[in-house]
Amino acid sequence: MSYGAKNEAKAPNLMRAHMFGPFRIISQSGEEIEISNQRARAILAMLCLAPGTRIDRDLLCSLLWQGRYKEQARASLRQCLLELKKALSFTASDILETKRAHVRLAPSCVSSDLSDFESQLERGAFEAAASSLAGIGAKPLLEGMAFGDAFDEWLRQRRNEVDRRLETGILSALAALDDRGENAVYMQLITAWRTRNPYAETEAAISRHGDKIRVAVLPFKTLGDLEGHSYFADGLVEELITRLGRIPELLIAGQRSSSQIKTTDLGLPDIATALRVNHLIEGSVQAQGDDLCINLRLIDGQTGFESWADQYRGAIDDIFGLQSKVAAAVARALGETLGISFSTLKAYSMKADKAAYDLYLQGRALTTRALGDEVSGNAIRLLEEALEISPNFAEGWTALAEAHIAEIVFTPCEDRVGQTARMAECAHKAIALEPEQGHAQALLGIYHWTQNDVVAALDYSYEAYRLEPNNPDVIGRLGCSLQYCGYTTKALPFLEAAADQDPVHARNFAMLSMAYLNAGDLGAAVDTAERMVDLGFPPLWCAFAKSVAGDREAAVEQYSKAGPSLKTAIRPPPNQPMSDEALDAYLLLAAKGVCGGVEEDRAAYCQLLDYLHTTYFDPYDLSIVQPAIWMGYPEMVFKTLGVRVTPSNVVSLMSLWGDVEPISRIREHADFMAFAEKIGLVAAWEKHGWPDVLPEPETCADQ
Repeated sequence: MSYGAKNEAKAPNLMRAHMFGPFRIISQSGEEIEISNQRARAILAMLCLAPGTRIDRDLLCSLLWQGRYKEQARASLRQCLLELKKALSFTASDILETKRAHVRLAPSCVSSDLSDFESQLERGAFEAAASSLAGIGAKPLLEGMAFGDAFDEWLRQRRNEVDRRLETGILSALAALDDRGENAVYMQLITAWRTRNPYAETEAAISRHGDKIRVAVLPFKTLGDLEGHSYFADGLVEELITRLGRIPELLIAGQRSSSQIKTTDLGLPDIATALRVNHLIEGSVQAQGDDLCINLRLIDGQTGFESWADQYRGAIDDIFGLQSKVAAAVARALGETLGISFSTLKAYSMKADKAAYDLYLQGRALTTRALGDEVSGNAIRLLEEALEISPNFAEGWTALAEAHIAEIVFTPCEDRVGQTARMAECAHKAIALEPEQGHAQALLGIYHWTQNDVVAALDYSYEAYRLEPNNPDVIGRLGCSLQYCGYTTKALPFLEAAADQDPVHARNFAMLSMAYLNAGDLGAAVDTAERMVDLGFPPLWCAFAKSVAGDREAAVEQYSKAGPSLKTAIRPPPNQPMSDEALDAYLLLAAKGVCGGVEEDRAAYCQLLDYLHTTYFDPYDLSIVQPAIWMGYPEMVFKTLGVRVTPSNVVSLMSLWGDVEPISRIREHADFMAFAEKIGLVAAWEKHGWPDVLPEPETCADQ
């Protein structure tokens, strides 16, 4: 019989350890075991964390007697172990194994708040688990223990490891409770987990999107004389999307997708299929003198038949009040038609002049288009005019921040640093005026990426999702932030949800394709990238995905034919305009370097990137950074992203996490960790866990 088995039979659960908060050890009779030697207490705590696991004596010496001579440390350790044996002598069992090379605690002699909680999750005792977790609360593991840098690092890693283990168990429990419909216990568990993890609802909530009723609000028609009031129909659609999006039981299609799909010749059932919704809301607005007449219809997405219709009238002078009234009526009627009781939602009071609102809607429409000459510049101008009229218009400041992002990302912007700062100012103003501006929080997250403060960037992204969990732009940006950090497994559900909710937005499929590639699903990566191209994005990423999937000939062909996209969306290098022939030659060289798989071609394009880095108007431009990652050129990555992250090039971080050649060369480079620490990634990993494809630094625990 093994040592562990023998002692399990003789002395099960002779002690109980409190691992969260200050470490305490309680005897079977309920008395606290006094251990005055702080290092002896630490040894027992380390053993209680993993009963039955051997811990190397040299490891204990290095952690608890950092800087001591080896023999001194070993002598001190022996003394501590003698004190521990004496303190535990009440058990009448030799539960502490002390060998020449290691120390071990009998595996079943101790229970703890940690082991009890994990056992409850494993057994499906979720109500008991919720109660245990509420008792644990936000107390840190082994609070108050400090014996120098080495021990602090060991403890940090153990805390991260335990929290990740608990998170996995809790998410599994929440999914099981959701499947069973046990809402009361579900809420008990997630409420308790929220105390420990403020972002507890993100993964759980995103997994519940599939159960929601899916609705799209299509652009309304304008009839009659609406001159001077043309913005009202667009504003009403936006109000409906915003208001219905706050109802937990509903999932509303993104406004970008709804507006684009309506311009097609598809019938209503086909539109519903394309938007992945069950119901459509159609409407029209007609001016009749000083009054407005609004007609609304709820359409069954499968049949195209009308489920409900109504008409509303109101004065043009009370446009915003009328919008709120109609939105509330639609929500109520939708609930009655579908047999769902929706909670009453507070109507938002629009703080904008009518003229400012018209300018705001025009600017928003241009920002949605993103690509095209002067599009974002005109959007910025219109939104600035709107805010001159109504400076307390929070949505206007959020929209202006978004327009600055579009200017930075989709144009050859020559002042990306200044534009980024202005974007952040606008987002801060929006939040100061209306703290629930979730999209503004997400945009501030992008700003903090540019400041190498990844911890804050993730915090803002999570807060944005908490405030606007049904906004596909917010969902997608959280997914991107997680993927930038290398958290592919966590990012994928958010990126899939954003594409599912806004399925005519090319950017969503670009981001999702990158995540699929990082996850190793190359077929899905290619299919999703082709969808991105169909929706109007440049085909460079699609070509790279094909090359990784093995179709190098098709990849080179597609990449080399990207000239038209580059001319309309991205300024082609070098700085001066290129002839068609020169651009074709440049793209062929780039295509062979990125997609061809031949080392000589790769080296030739890397050499050209060196030249571009010294001559291009922006040496940190995505057109330099992205191919450097695809070709596994770490030195260029480090002297671009390692010097300046911008809203334009931050997306390239998503490509760092593919477990493929030659990208993996970057992560294997000796300077990679220094680069990751410089741009703030290491700080985020230390808080949220290590990325999927990087092994956590060697722990001090005995394996």
